[in-house]
Amino acid sequence: MSVFKKPESHADRLTTADERGRRIYVYPAEVKGRYQRLRSLAHTVLIGVFLALPWVRVNGSQALLLDVARRRFAIFGITFWAHDAPMLVFIVGGAALTLGLATALWGRVWCGWACPQTVFIESLFRRIERAIEGDHLARRKLDAAPLDADKAFKKAMKWGLFTVVALVVTHSFLAYFVGTEALATMIRSSPAKNPASFTFMAVLSGAILFDFGWFREQFCTVVCPYGRFQSLLMDEQSLLVTYDTNRSDCVSCNRCVQVCPTGIDIRNGAQLECIGCTACIDACDDVMARLRRPLGLIRYDSAAGLSGKPTTALRPRVVVYGALVALLAVGLIYNVATRRPVEATFVRAADTPYTEISATEIVNRFKVDLSNQSFEDLELKLAVDTGKPGTAAEVVTALGSFKVAGGRKLNQEAFVKFPKSLLASGHATVTIRVVDPAGKTLTAEEVTLVGPYR
Repeated sequence: MSVFKKPESHADRLTTADERGRRIYVYPAEVKGRYQRLRSLAHTVLIGVFLALPWVRVNGSQALLLDVARRRFAIFGITFWAHDAPMLVFIVGGAALTLGLATALWGRVWCGWACPQTVFIESLFRRIERAIEGDHLARRKLDAAPLDADKAFKKAMKWGLFTVVALVVTHSFLAYFVGTEALATMIRSSPAKNPASFTFMAVLSGAILFDFGWFREQFCTVVCPYGRFQSLLMDEQSLLVTYDTNRSDCVSCNRCVQVCPTGIDIRNGAQLECIGCTACIDACDDVMARLRRPLGLIRYDSAAGLSGKPTTALRPRVVVYGALVALLAVGLIYNVATRRPVEATFVRAADTPYTEISATEIVNRFKVDLSNQSFEDLELKLAVDTGKPGTAAEVVTALGSFKVAGGRKLNQEAFVKFPKSLLASGHATVTIRVVDPAGKTLTAEEVTLVGPYR
């Protein structure tokens, strides 16, 4: 393992790779300051939400459930099935455009403040590492030292705790896909009973250990594509972590380099490897405060701001991103608001449009398709409203009610019996309601009844 050296400015390679392409391992120093306190609070909230959300219930369902195997999904009390996939256009598109909007305004705020890669490494894995192996100088010295009992003990303890954290994260992540009840059952059962889930958990745990425990900043600079296309989303007025080249207050203490988790020198300008974690801001402000010089030598600013140009948040790309996000949000809200727990389709029987069962009564036969959009089994009945006081009609079914399993469809036949007096010019429009046992209307459809022309 290579010992960390101050990265030099090379246009043809990453700062964490030497001239032969070998990794230069980064040992970032700990830093304290206003931004790190805010980031620590944000990370704590995000981790708490991640761990607690699967156990929260909304309208009887898991707050967030993505059960791909059974093709059912629940998002804060709203249930979706595989046939609701078009709604993903609003959700996925809205998320992507929101990220684009945030990037246009605040640069890589996602990477430094909310990305799971950053959140778990900074708030869990690095803290465990510091507690066991010491500060950045002690960790560097320990890695360079030959293997002995003390080094073996510290490494075993660190990776043991890493494994525990990885298993907790993996199980919580799995709960989003199988449900907490199924997860609890799996934990108490033999892995042989759930080979697919066990394999998924083992592979994901191994990936988390490899990434969060060792690969770390290499994922951000080598694997993640976001850093490469962020330049397409930003302009000269986007806020970034920047170094003010117009000031001559830098004392070349290299503290900003020592605390950087990706090993860059922010004084070299905007770089692919910068994740906007603000560690260099707090480190530089601490040095400036000790020297009694103005703070903000490294700060959040834009290229336009550093050049003294006027800045504004309302610029074309921000307006376009914002408008598209609002449009998708409205579309999602409308589709959710108009979505019914039960979908019903009534198709008239083609062979016999109507039957006269007496001199005064007629029967129309319909094929009924009922689709239960919820996760719960429902018992449904049909009722008909003629819209004409004193004129009654009746829906007749074989069993009186329909039992439709959650997420399932049911095809049945129904007969609508009505008096001839309801007809005008051989037809009449009525409303057939689908109700639950308590009489609550779940959906309603207008149908046309036909009979002999009078």
